[in-house]
Formats: sequence, C-alpha cells, structure tokens
Amino acid sequence: MIRPVRLAPLDVLHLGLVGLRTRKLRAALSALGISIGIATMIVVTAVPASSQAALMRELSALGANMLQAMPVPDQDPPALLPEESVAMVQRIGPVTVASAVANTHTLVRRSDRTDPHDGSGLTVLAARLDLPEAINARIRYGHWLTAATGRFPTVVLGSVAASRLGFAQLPAGGSAPQVMIGDQWFTVVGILAPTPLSPDIDRSVLVGWEAARSRLRFDGHPTVIYLQAQEDRLEAVRAVLPATIHPERPGQVTVTRPSDALAAKRASEHAFSSLLLALAAVALLVGGIGVANTMVISVLERRAEIGLRRALGAHRGQIRAQFLTEAVALAALGGVAGTALGLVATVAYAAYHGWPVVVPAPALLAGVGGAVAVGVIAGVYPSVRASRLTPTQALATV
Repeated sequence: MIRPVRLAPLDVLHLGLVGLRTRKLRAALSALGISIGIATMIVVTAVPASSQAALMRELSALGANMLQAMPVPDQDPPALLPEESVAMVQRIGPVTVASAVANTHTLVRRSDRTDPHDGSGLTVLAARLDLPEAINARIRYGHWLTAATGRFPTVVLGSVAASRLGFAQLPAGGSAPQVMIGDQWFTVVGILAPTPLSPDIDRSVLVGWEAARSRLRFDGHPTVIYLQAQEDRLEAVRAVLPATIHPERPGQVTVTRPSDALAAKRASEHAFSSLLLALAAVALLVGGIGVANTMVISVLERRAEIGLRRALGAHRGQIRAQFLTEAVALAALGGVAGTALGLVATVAYAAYHGWPVVVPAPALLAGVGGAVAVGVIAGVYPSVRASRLTPTQALATV
C-alpha cells in the first residue's frame, strides 16, 4: 500500500513563500493594504492611551483631588457662606488644605485716568494667605502675599489680569507698579502663572483678606472655598461638604470638581477614537480583500504548477496548506510592517507633544494576530479552489 507523503511544516512554509518570492511587487502591494489597516489600529489606540497618560500626569500635578464649594447662584436674597466655613472645612479629616476667596464687588483700573466704570472684565478678590497651596498656583514674577503685606494695599495679579492691565512682568529693580482699586492705589507685588483648574483666578486681582476688610469694606463671607483631600476619600468629603460648610442650609451650597471638565474632554477623545477604529477596520477589510484577490489570481496563474504537483502525488490537503500558508504569510508580513509603522508614528506623535509613549499590549497582539486572522479568512476560498483542481484540468491550461 502506498502511503501519502506528509510534508514537514518547514516544507509547507517553503512552498507557501514561493509565490511571494516570485511575485514580489504584487505581494508588497497586497501587504500594503493590511499594513495600513494595522498601523491605523495601532495609532488610534496608542495615541489616546499616551494622551490619557499625559492627562493623568497633568491632573496629578494640577490637583485632581481638588474641590470647589460656593453658594448656589441666583438666590433672592443671595446665599452667603458663613465666615467660619473655611475653618470648619479644615476640620474634616481627609482634607489636607482648604482656602478661600471672596468677591469684593469693586473695580480695578490701570490708572486714575481710565473710565471708572471699566473694570476690564476682571474681578477683585479677597484671598487667604494659603490660597496658592490649595489651588497649586505658582508665582511667575514677584512673590505671594505674606502675613505682613496681606494687611497693606498690595495685590497679586492672575495671568490674564496682568495681561489686560499691561504688565508683562514686574521690574527687577526700582519702584513696583500700581493699580487703582476703587479710589485707592494698590502695589503689585506678584504675578501668577496660569492655573488651568481655576481659570477664575487667572482673571482676578487678589488682595489680602485683612486688607480687603479694612480698605474695601469686605464683609468676611467667602465666595469660593478651594480644598484638596485624600484622593481615595474625595467622594466622601464631597458628600459631607455642604452640611459642613452651612449646617443650617446645606442646600444652598454647591460643590464642583474642576477636573471633571478635563474628564469630559477625555470622553470626547474616546468617541473620536471609536470613529478612527472604524476607519481602521475598513482599511483592514480592504487589505483582506486585496489579499484574497491576489490569492485567487495566483491560483489561476499557477494552475500548471498545481496540476504538476497533483500528478506527482500531492493530495488536496497539501495544496490547500500551500496556498493558505501563502495567504497567511502575506498578511503576517503586512501585519508586522503595519505594527512597526504604527509604533514609529505613535512615538513621533507623542514625542512632538511631550507625552509619555504608551502602547497597549492588546493593540500589539491584535496587530499581528488580526493580520493572521485576515490572512486565514482571505486564503480559505483560494486554497480550497486550488485543491479542487484535478491534474487533468490544471495541466490542460499549459
């Protein structure tokens, strides 16, 4: 009895690569479709992951554990926070720092010669001395208010306020510049760097708490309370904050989390990523169709080879294995090239924006694995069609 010859896996691989070696240009063009789809998939998963890592790093630096408490707006009469509310918040266990500002309802002007009713869209706020620690603010020029200067007519400008008032920076020597608040002159002792999680501070002129009391008729009721708490206890603190600030009327206190705006931005980026993933799937589908088309044409062109191999004893399974291996190898080649291209594009894009490079492991596995799956699917029909050719049908085309 004649036993069929079994081909070793290396022999099957060698036969499968014959078509790629002899038709290099066609193989490269077919693999290009797969590589574009895989590269797109890598990029649209790795770039958002890198962006998220940068966002989380930025939130950690700015204060993702920050909360803001303020009176509910548009109340008649207006809701007021108790004067002792900041001290009450500081007594909450997980709270690490708490501070406050208060609107003095006065206008600031660059000089006494400008329109007394034009405040340049800026707010004059009374500020506690520990405010920078609570909002992670940094001084760009000069210095922050101290226990001494906070009692005198001195101010610190937010970044936007400094720009609108015409102060690009503070002079290194000589007399300090002044601004007029109400009908009094105040000396500018510092300018803040931008505070992304507290944009209202950027558009504010900050006066010491005691100076606001004595010179601007400030009543001592805070307008906004800023606090930071232990991150794992943040929601618990948020829940008890209204009753702590205003035990008699907790419903008149609203609590916000500034980082929620950035979280919403992140959610929109995820929606955009889903659209790009759909485009990557379309590109992958087009690449798979290209591989299938290449394999069908390869079967038609190589019928003589198929007939000769069948006449020499190759059975249908070996013919199927040969052409299926060729399709998988073609797709895998595109998958490897696409993965490399996607990694290079991700590294370049992240480096340009100063982000950490984050490439999810599932995306890499899906890159090569998805290409192999496409190769298997695209190669099934051509391989079955090739195996069904009888030796006489195949050799008749020679």
